[in-house]
Amino acid sequence: MRILLTGSKGQVGSCLRDRLPENWELIASDSQTLNITDAHYVHNMVKTFEPDVIINAAGYTKVDAAETDKAKAFAVNATGTLNLAQAARAIGARLIHLSTEQVFDGHHHIILTENMAPNPLNVYGHSKLAGELLALNAHVDTAVIRTSWVYSEHGHNFVKIMLQKGLETSTIRVVDDQIGCPTYAGDLAEAIIRLAALTNPARGIMHFAGSQQMSWADFAQRIFAEAAEIDERYKQVKVERIATADYQSAATRPEFGILDSRTIQNILPEPVADTPLAHIIAKLLA
Repeated sequence: MRILLTGSKGQVGSCLRDRLPENWELIASDSQTLNITDAHYVHNMVKTFEPDVIINAAGYTKVDAAETDKAKAFAVNATGTLNLAQAARAIGARLIHLSTEQVFDGHHHIILTENMAPNPLNVYGHSKLAGELLALNAHVDTAVIRTSWVYSEHGHNFVKIMLQKGLETSTIRVVDDQIGCPTYAGDLAEAIIRLAALTNPARGIMHFAGSQQMSWADFAQRIFAEAAEIDERYKQVKVERIATADYQSAATRPEFGILDSRTIQNILPEPVADTPLAHIIAKLLA
C-alpha cells in the first residue's frame, strides 16, 4: 500500500506516521513540501508517486483567524481539497479527507448524523464544508471523515494549553455551554488506517469522534484531575465555568457538536476504542 499523506506534521498526521503499518510505503508531506493550493504541483506530485490512497490531514485550522483570513482558509480547505480529489481521480487513487463538526450550527442539541443538513456558523466551517462538497463531486472514491475537538501529544491543542496554564495560574476560566466529544488524534489515525486497508473501500461522509460528551469546562476538569495524579501542583487548579458570551472570540462556534460515529465504527472490521486521557497526560508530563 502506498500512501501520500498531507499535513504530516500536524496532530493527526503525526499520529498516522507513528502508526502506519511497516509494510506500507509512506510519502509524507507538509505545507513546505506540498502546497495543496497549487493544482499543477499537486497533480505532478501525485502522478510521480502514484499513491494508492491520499490522506488529506492538511488544513487551515485557525478558527478565529479565519474570520479575517477568509481567502487563505478557502484556498487551503476548499481549493486545496479539490486539487487533491482531482489528482486522485486522475490516477485512480482513493482520497480520505478530514473535516469537522463545525460544518453544523449545533442549535438543536441533537446528536449529529451524516445525513443532517450542515449550516456552518463561521468562515472555518464554511471553508471545510466547501472542501467536502468539492471533493465528493470531483471524485467518487472519496471518504470524508468529520471529527471534533482533536487533541494529542503533538502540536497545539486544548490539553497542552490547559497543562501549561495550570502551572501559571490557580484559576482558569473555561466555557461551559459548548458541548462536544474530545477526540484523541491517535484514535482517529487508527480509524483512518483501518479504513484505508479495506478491500471494499468506504465512500461518502462518515463521522468519527470520542465517545464521551462534555463541555470544555468538563474537559479541563478531567485534564487537571488526571494531571494531579502525576504532579501535585495541578491539585490547586480551579476551573471557573463561564458562558460563551463571557469569552471573547472572533468566530461563533456550535453549542452542541456531538457526532454520531456508528457508521464508520460499523464499517471497520474492528471498532476503535477510546484511548484513556490518562495515557496522553502521562506522555505529556513525562
